[in-house]
Amino acid sequence: MDDLDALARQQLDDARASAHGRSARLFLHDDRLRQTVIALVAGAELDEHNAPPAASLQVLRGRVRLTGAGGGQELTAGQVTMTPRERHGLLAVEDSAVLLTAVMEIPAGARPSSLAEADPG
Repeated sequence: MDDLDALARQQLDDARASAHGRSARLFLHDDRLRQTVIALVAGAELDEHNAPPAASLQVLRGRVRLTGAGGGQELTAGQVTMTPRERHGLLAVEDSAVLLTAVMEIPAGARPSSLAEADPG
């Protein structure tokens, strides 16, 4: 079992030491499911990229902005959201660590449209 707080601290330390201001560690990979802790120093970003079929982003530390066609959404520590289906990027408003949970392939029509629909309880 991994300690998310310890992973977030380590990735932030690695991001601060990196010339690019970012660091990531894939810590869970089970068939189509992947979980990655990504750390970015303030001002660092992940360029616009295509979205996986289903994914959520949980802010473990700091404050980030999802960027893209809709103008963007700001998230702070403790918040979670589904990632946009269209191309998007991620900007660290302050030193931040996030948990990206992604499913790399799902059957057609099986993706829920919101987190509420994804939670049966």
